[in-house]
Amino acid sequence: MFSIHRSSYKYWSGRPKAINSDFVELCSEVKAAYRISNGSAGARTIAEIVTAKGIPLSRYRASKLMKNLGLVSCQLPKHAYKKATQEHVEVANKLDRQFAVTEPNQVWCGDVTYVWVGTRWAYLAVVIDLFARKPVGWAMSLSPDTNLTGKALSMAFEARGKPKNVMFHSDQGSHYTSLKFRQLLWRYQIEQSMSRRGNCWDNSPMERFFRSLKTEWVPSIGYESFGQAQRSITQYITGYYSEIRPHQYNGGLTPNESERLFWNDSKTVANFT
Repeated sequence: MFSIHRSSYKYWSGRPKAINSDFVELCSEVKAAYRISNGSAGARTIAEIVTAKGIPLSRYRASKLMKNLGLVSCQLPKHAYKKATQEHVEVANKLDRQFAVTEPNQVWCGDVTYVWVGTRWAYLAVVIDLFARKPVGWAMSLSPDTNLTGKALSMAFEARGKPKNVMFHSDQGSHYTSLKFRQLLWRYQIEQSMSRRGNCWDNSPMERFFRSLKTEWVPSIGYESFGQAQRSITQYITGYYSEIRPHQYNGGLTPNESERLFWNDSKTVANFT
């Protein structure tokens, strides 16, 4: 009489009458993971964040829940880049895309990007340690000069305890090829390596970091002021990216957790020896 299939009525009548508290908690955790990532986390990242809190969640179920909850990641699609082979005349590409290193403070990568603040561009220089893809030094300025990249390098050098036998890899930007910056590397006894001109794949970990920063955190219209940009980006680097965001390269661990496990294992071996 009501044009309803018998099977549909049986499904409706047999539905759970009580609210599933576990499902409500799961949905709440998915929303929290999406919110803390500024809407950037996809199904894989959300699944890893929620699972790390003790609530098992597969990537595929996370995708289904995101669809039901109306959560859409703001990650950008892949882009095709051209290839280049021209090295710097004085500094060779010594790293040669060997991005997998065995311990911290072996290879650092650096690069500079721009962020809109108020009515002009500000520039951000970052240094990351390739072992766990952890940012170890950064600086912001209104000028993309050697002082900016030098501050980021000095912060990394001091924060990591003035390590020895480090290689620093970057592109061929003038702020990395300048005499002042190269003298700073010589003072810190850091070996320099440079990408081939116009070949972003030679410094892909840095490109990936900036892509994550801009798609996951930086507002599409930029920041209202330089100070707001500094606070927000520092929060991303020290908080979300290093402490909360799981990294596929680290086997689902955050950079801080990956380094912590390394140093704990190293101390155990040293004590045993």
